[in-house]
Amino acid sequence: MLQPFLLLLIYQRPDHGYELIERLARMGVADVEPGHAYRVLRGLERERLLTSSWVPSDAGPARRRYELTAEGLTELRARMSGLARFGTVLDSFLLLWREKPDPPASPPAPVDARVDSR
Repeated sequence: MLQPFLLLLIYQRPDHGYELIERLARMGVADVEPGHAYRVLRGLERERLLTSSWVPSDAGPARRRYELTAEGLTELRARMSGLARFGTVLDSFLLLWREKPDPPASPPAPVDARVDSR
């Protein structure tokens, strides 16, 4: 699920991995393990959806900057279309939840099947 988020952020603005993770966090996609994010980025690059190049940094070593390829843009469009369809289904599902009255705080006690016949 991380792939479309990264593709979209890179489409908006090519960036290096650490900054992409920071941008994900600002979007509300928190707790992304850096190692996982970098593995996904490398996978996207192997699939030719991204390219990367080393860019000198003012403070520290050069950083790998990721850019979207034409294939990456095609993939992003397909993913966004799929997510939009899923969003429509999810909206309907959430609407059903909101329309349902709140369930009781605790389930009703089970009925004792034994009947006192006195």
